[in-house]
Amino acid sequence: MKRERIFLFDTTLRDGQQTPGVDFSVEDKIAIAAMLDDFGIDYVEGGYPGANPTDTAFFAKRRTRNARFVAFGMTKRTGVSAANDPGLAGLLQSASDTICLVAKSWDYHVAVALGCTNAENLDNIAASVEAVVISGREAMVDCEHFFDGYKANPDYALACARAAYDAGARWIVLCDTNGGTQPQEILTIVTAVVAAGIPGDRLGIHAHNDTGQAVANSLAAVEAGVRQIQGTLNGIGERCGNANLVTLIPTLALKEVYASRFETAIDTDRLQELTKLSHAFDELLNRSPDHQMPYVGASAFATKAGIHASALLKDPRTYEHVTPESVGNLRKVMVSDQGGKANFINALKRRGIVVGKDDPRLDRLISIVKEREATGYAYEGADASFAILARRTLGHVPDFFHVESFRVMVERRFDANGQLKTVSEAVVRVLIDGEETLSVAEGHGPVNALDLALRKDLGKYQHEIADLELADYKVRILNGGTEAITRVLIESTDATGARWWTVGVSDNIIDASFQALMDSIVFKLLKNRDGAVAAAAE
Repeated sequence: MKRERIFLFDTTLRDGQQTPGVDFSVEDKIAIAAMLDDFGIDYVEGGYPGANPTDTAFFAKRRTRNARFVAFGMTKRTGVSAANDPGLAGLLQSASDTICLVAKSWDYHVAVALGCTNAENLDNIAASVEAVVISGREAMVDCEHFFDGYKANPDYALACARAAYDAGARWIVLCDTNGGTQPQEILTIVTAVVAAGIPGDRLGIHAHNDTGQAVANSLAAVEAGVRQIQGTLNGIGERCGNANLVTLIPTLALKEVYASRFETAIDTDRLQELTKLSHAFDELLNRSPDHQMPYVGASAFATKAGIHASALLKDPRTYEHVTPESVGNLRKVMVSDQGGKANFINALKRRGIVVGKDDPRLDRLISIVKEREATGYAYEGADASFAILARRTLGHVPDFFHVESFRVMVERRFDANGQLKTVSEAVVRVLIDGEETLSVAEGHGPVNALDLALRKDLGKYQHEIADLELADYKVRILNGGTEAITRVLIESTDATGARWWTVGVSDNIIDASFQALMDSIVFKLLKNRDGAVAAAAE
């Protein structure tokens, strides 16, 4: 039996950005869009061009290679034609493939929020969709508050969805905007929409998690006929969050009740990158991953010693609903040191390193990684540092340069104009081919000064790092007190557009930063020489 296609729509960069404490820069959005695109998501919604400088700059050019790049905005205003509406014009001028228009579908909101008649709202929906279709873009409509609207006035909610459908929208997305609808209600209402003449392969679901059922509601909608699911990475979003794609994707792929009938763009190989994607996203947010998140959490396949562990060692199926390797996670059994070898072998293979499962060097690498993770390192979000560690343990990394010492001075003083200022100066001694160089630099803070000094004179390698740029710098304090351990994550990029992440950990923030800085340069030099390393860079 041919399986039906489910399309995956990610709104992390738009709806997810409404999470308290989350504020993406343009560079953040570029990096996240690339992660989603590489993973195989069908639609990446980037934000609302024209609403703020960040989103406007982000939509200045197309940011995905394979995924459809989606701009979000409102339908035209009442009393203004589609051709003269500035908001709609901003959407049409953006470098997007698809335009998603949010439309009121609850008559209460039409009157209170829009202040127009029900008929005028229907006209606004139809005219806006028609303008998008004429522009050659794919049109999509988010029917905001659809389920609450349907429960209050089913005929009008359906009329809003029908207006979008008749005007040529490729997708009509039914939104549980307040997040209070229950799975059985979702099933009943979506079934009614399909029965009213809007086919399921034109319908999507956008669920919020205010009752903890966004994933369940999304799956109920699929059962009723929808063929597009909207959600976010790790379920971020306003209030209690959105449907978590990191949970939905493996459920659709690995649970027979869905896998036998439906398929997505995420094949077996890509699914094994799920844990890496989830953890790398958390690192970008500068927050600790949820250890108990389904499928990808550090505790998702963890079992303590005892009867469970004993049974698990005999047959993992006794206490695992899927294999951890299927989603790129690790089995953690406290009485065994064998868990996770397959994952390490696959991760190394992706980086051009072939090693046998019985190779003692592999055991040593796993041991080193576990020891380092116990002290605060997190390699899921620092692929470049992991690649360097793996190559040093399993093979060889050229001794490009050796840092003999470094010193950082921070001085607060009055300048010649009597203005109080803080000056950071760094001195780095580097040994290259037996010759020592001494570099001094001032910077905007001690880390910037160290970065400038380290890259000021690398001798014969200097021309190779001329295009190296540090795109982001994040610090996390791992424990409390005056002896706190600090983890530093640095994102780097170069003229090829490649991106890589490096990590450093220490009880001294400057030392942790310097570790990550050195790894960034070493990875760049390795990348220049090794195609496998270059391919591993984002």
